[in-house]
Amino acid sequence: MKKSVKFSPEVRERAVRMVAECRGDHPSQWAAVESIAAKIGCTPQTLLTWVRQHERDSGQREGPTTADQKRVKELEREVRELRKANEILKLASAFFAQAELDRRFKS
Repeated sequence: MKKSVKFSPEVRERAVRMVAECRGDHPSQWAAVESIAAKIGCTPQTLLTWVRQHERDSGQREGPTTADQKRVKELEREVRELRKANEILKLASAFFAQAELDRRFKS
């Protein structure tokens, strides 16, 4: 299995900028992406993903921005934590309710 290579945000930004700059020299955006991807050492599809996300972040393309995706992820994490807390509280209340019933019958 191939190990994934992490690229720094600076490298990503520079690669996206290079695609935008050399777009006029190529017949299509994909051709420009393939050219730059070979130079920076990533797959063309990875670079295209970065370019598309940059386009969404800058308002050139429809879809969720990076900030939107981050906010959704935070909200999903918060929902998971709250559901877990609710489950713990339900179990605790059931336990104490049973203990209260047991205590009343023993007296």
